[in-house]
Amino acid sequence: MAPPLSIKLLKPLFMLMLCMCTASATSSRTDLLQSECLKVPSFEFVNSVKTTIEAVQEVASIIIPFINAFGNFRLSIAISDCLDLLDLSADQLSWSLSAIQNPKGKANSTGDTSSDLKTWLSAALVNQDTCSDGFEGTNSIVKGLITGGLNQVTSLVQELLTTVHHPVSKSPGRKLITSKDQFPSWVKSEDRKLLEANGIGVDAIVAADGSGNFTKVTDAVLAAPDYSMRRYVIYIKRGVYREYVEIKKKKWNLMMIGDGMNATVISGNRSFVDGWTTFHTATFAVSGRGFIARDITFENTAGPEKHQAVALRSDSDLSVFFRCGILGYQDTLYTHTMRQFYRECRISGTVDFIFGDGSVVFQNCQILAKKGLPNQKNTVTAQGRKDPNQPTGFSIQFCNISADSDLAASLNSTATYLGRPWKPYSRTVIMQSYMSNVIRSEGWLEWNGSLHLDSLFYGEYMNYGPGAGLGSRVKWPGYHLFNNSSEANNFTVAQFIEGNLWLPSTGVRYTAGLGV
Repeated sequence: MAPPLSIKLLKPLFMLMLCMCTASATSSRTDLLQSECLKVPSFEFVNSVKTTIEAVQEVASIIIPFINAFGNFRLSIAISDCLDLLDLSADQLSWSLSAIQNPKGKANSTGDTSSDLKTWLSAALVNQDTCSDGFEGTNSIVKGLITGGLNQVTSLVQELLTTVHHPVSKSPGRKLITSKDQFPSWVKSEDRKLLEANGIGVDAIVAADGSGNFTKVTDAVLAAPDYSMRRYVIYIKRGVYREYVEIKKKKWNLMMIGDGMNATVISGNRSFVDGWTTFHTATFAVSGRGFIARDITFENTAGPEKHQAVALRSDSDLSVFFRCGILGYQDTLYTHTMRQFYRECRISGTVDFIFGDGSVVFQNCQILAKKGLPNQKNTVTAQGRKDPNQPTGFSIQFCNISADSDLAASLNSTATYLGRPWKPYSRTVIMQSYMSNVIRSEGWLEWNGSLHLDSLFYGEYMNYGPGAGLGSRVKWPGYHLFNNSSEANNFTVAQFIEGNLWLPSTGVRYTAGLGV
């Protein structure tokens, strides 16, 4: 029997008008729309995801007996990290399963199923590498026991990525959505006035002086509801909070608001040299989806001699950092996985100080290179895209890339570059941004000889300033100078992180396309 006329019309309507792969109420429509998401039948995709989840669980079962089995601190942390990362992979795979099996379910995200699937599967791919990297500096049988299983999971996820269609290009148009959140009755009148002035309701207050509900940020996070579908707002009063905050995967839609970038500070000093894994050095780490931070500084004060020392790590899908300071030296900002947006932030560091494998856009940020160790070279980015089917990369737009005050006084002491290729398909694009003379004329730095220079993707478009000259830029096969806006458009908020589908509800300013 021929399908009803409405279904015949539905396919071109969604492709041409909405330009996205979305879910529908009836099974027949769902199958039709899934055909736009997947290159294989949905049952085949579902079975492959289930097989992959079983493989993840198998690796975890090998690791679990080794918890607390060794006296080595770094090894214990690496094992703990692995279990957390495998748990994240299992979740991300389950979301992918749910998006196909239950299109109306809670796990649906932007409404663009292709984009969601690509994002979540990409994250599930990254976690295994991070698990393995954590064993660096340990002499343990554990890594040998799990390497085969990790490689199997990696191969299965890579195969899944090939079965999902790339999302179709979106219009750069936007609309604003306003929040109608109200204040709980117990919020003090002076705090209510402050937050009302900013148009935001509040659920909990953290104050070091005891004038709030909590004196520690961590306690406020633990008290927040799990899997919340509404915004839960934590207001953190001015002060320096010396603690390590981790927002676990169950804490959805948290928003943290401080009293200003220089007023509310969360500070730590963990480092690789002191025995932590890079993943676990983070002063502030967030995995729960939909996180927003505003007017807060996250810092790691370990210093350049302690090497890897993360200030902020994010695995939060659809997360936003607005007017935040992210300060450190090596590996300051770990955009580990997922879709993230940074607006009007101040990010400082030395080696690879923006790194990871998320899909990330930075707009109107100050990106400041600091003075590092003697004979050390600075690299602003080290993007970690491993597979060509991943949607990940960094887009830096309308930013100011300059020297921090300590380096500005002695520019010649440290050569500074825009980035280097941490993984084979490393992808970073810088556009419409100012570059001071801190950036070397070559622009970019190799990782190790010719490694990845033909497979990486580095691009520049309409940058300006003394460091933006193109005459002496690298001549690598993977380096691109964009000659027209159509290439650059692929790395805008609307295109690269599907921003029009989720940023309006956050209330944060953004530019959807190339226009200011």
